[in-house]
Amino acid sequence: MRSIFLLHSIQSNITDSMVNSGIQGETVQVYDKSIMELIFEPASLWIMVPLFIMFAYTIYVFTERFLAIQRASKEERNFMNNIRDFIHHGKVESAMALCKGNDTPLARMIEKGLTRIGRPLEDVSTAIENTGKLEVANLEKQTASIATISAIAPMVGFLGTVVGMIVSFHAMAANPNNLNITVLAGGIYTALTTTVAGLIVGIIAYIFYNYLVTKIARLVNMLETKSTEFMDLLHEPV
Repeated sequence: MRSIFLLHSIQSNITDSMVNSGIQGETVQVYDKSIMELIFEPASLWIMVPLFIMFAYTIYVFTERFLAIQRASKEERNFMNNIRDFIHHGKVESAMALCKGNDTPLARMIEKGLTRIGRPLEDVSTAIENTGKLEVANLEKQTASIATISAIAPMVGFLGTVVGMIVSFHAMAANPNNLNITVLAGGIYTALTTTVAGLIVGIIAYIFYNYLVTKIARLVNMLETKSTEFMDLLHEPV
């Protein structure tokens, strides 16, 4: 109850101050705009369009890379056990056929190693390592663009806000005798929406980028483990 009386007292004081300052007779324009109206405000549309393109591109790259990493992470059950059995029985061609039937980075790495059987083990290891680097580079394709967007989007949004503030204060300076604080405030918070939009796009892009990097790092660790297992397999007696 005390908080209600306190709020009523504050409202009364504000009203009295407005009456005493002569504001009571003025018509106050109330700004009540929805989020979509703020986004598509003509004054900030030139910034919102690039931010929307960045956001759509981020979603596209993340979805495409996520699905690609998911496919690359799949491993046929008992794949390495079957490779071991084929090699122990001297069926290198069967092992290569098994690798060709699996469209994964691991299968392509093992297949490259199988083609080098009979050469020094260092050559086999180098061939597997080089193939693994190519596979990882292919998985990382376009992920750097998401990192770039995560850094650029907030700055683009802030640019729109700065330009909007300049325009608002320029209009105020051009008409010093006809100032309307409500219109000025409306122009300022409309300009600030570009900063909010830029931060939202930047934060989402940053989260997506780090998620993809984490997924790729786990996949690289798995490929390194399996390649080491394959090299140990070649050291085993037939």
